[in-house]
Amino acid sequence: MSSQNPGCLGFLFRLFGGSESRLPDKLPYRIRDDFLSRAELSLYGVLRLAVGDQWVICPKVNLSDIFYVVGEEKQSWRNRIDRKHLDFLLCDAQTMQPVLGVELDDRSHARRDRQESDAFKDKVFRAAGLPLVRIQARANYSVTEISTLLRSAMSPTSQAANPPAPTPKTGTQAPSPGAPICPKCGVAMVVRASRKDGSRFYGCPNFPRCRHTAPLVRP
Repeated sequence: MSSQNPGCLGFLFRLFGGSESRLPDKLPYRIRDDFLSRAELSLYGVLRLAVGDQWVICPKVNLSDIFYVVGEEKQSWRNRIDRKHLDFLLCDAQTMQPVLGVELDDRSHARRDRQESDAFKDKVFRAAGLPLVRIQARANYSVTEISTLLRSAMSPTSQAANPPAPTPKTGTQAPSPGAPICPKCGVAMVVRASRKDGSRFYGCPNFPRCRHTAPLVRP
């Protein structure tokens, strides 16, 4: 006679919801009507006027969609950003490459926990070399003022005054002797071979996240 006790596997199956093929026809998901708060929607409208067609505005982007981790203890550092979001990410309209982050600071940012979170977020952007602008929430904004603020943050002078912090070295791949350092990740490059013609070159070990290459100079 078969046992009616489903055992540990059955308990875990029920606990985590089981297979997607066994889900009910009607799922408990609904569209949120507060995707953007009133303050966020107000600033979004001003940002659209300020950036025009040059940049694309992406609201509420997860930091782990913007940044990746190099060096040792990757999972530990990834965990620090995977539940944090950016209010607005400005991307190049042609390439969708991120060019600037925008944070809307309302009264809640005066709390100590938010200040600590904001300070960490500032460090993340500075380490990656991506400009971050903080805008205080207000009833009315000046489009000209916001436009000037954004363009000033992306100017070469502003970025030179706040260079990215050095990236920790990685030990996951043995570098090639005399290999150059990847200018983006700060790690020694490795020798790779082209799939097209077999030619060899230096490439970043963080490929495909980083696509920096350098020619292989033969002695």
